Amino acid sequence: MEYMLPLLGIAAANLLAAISPGPSFVLVARIAVAGSRRAGLAAAAGMVLGAWIWAAAAIFGLALLFAELAWLYRAIQFLGGLYLIYIAVMVWRGARAPITVDMKGGATRDPLRAFVVALLSQLSNPKVVVFFGSVFVALLPAHAPAWVWAATLAIVLFNETLWYTTLALSFSAAPVRRVYASIKVWLDRAVAGVLGALGLKLVLDRG
Repeated sequence: MEYMLPLLGIAAANLLAAISPGPSFVLVARIAVAGSRRAGLAAAAGMVLGAWIWAAAAIFGLALLFAELAWLYRAIQFLGGLYLIYIAVMVWRGARAPITVDMKGGATRDPLRAFVVALLSQLSNPKVVVFFGSVFVALLPAHAPAWVWAATLAIVLFNETLWYTTLALSFSAAPVRRVYASIKVWLDRAVAGVLGALGLKLVLDRG
């Protein structure tokens, strides 16, 4: 019982962070609705793996490393911002392309490509590992046994899988596809604007 409440706190914080709107939500939803169900699920898997890698990195001290080596954090942040800007440009350029063909910028019917795009997007933001590190430090004592850390990683894996799989399946449904097709140009350009703004924020962020 000593560690039950901290683990429940981590589960709640992780789930709330996962479902909050952001580039991960945008990319998985767009791939699912404009690509295929398989591509959407592959993108979900990429997001899950990326989040799990950052969670594991936080447990093994990468958050502390970033705190000591600000230039490393900044370098990853800068490159991640450039990657999101690239995705935004590709989405904007493909806004008028029909949804039945492969499109750049994360809307693809190829599951492997969707997986890679999603994984790189998740790994492009080092703030994720800082989030996990902050939550873990705040809720778990330093002397927690190994099983608690293993349970923490299992919780992250479960939450991320549940959310992104639900997201991919929802947005790959036929009614959602029909709605998307009718507003594709403007919606894609709005998505490009959001991703571009997020990428620019990462590039210009000095904090």
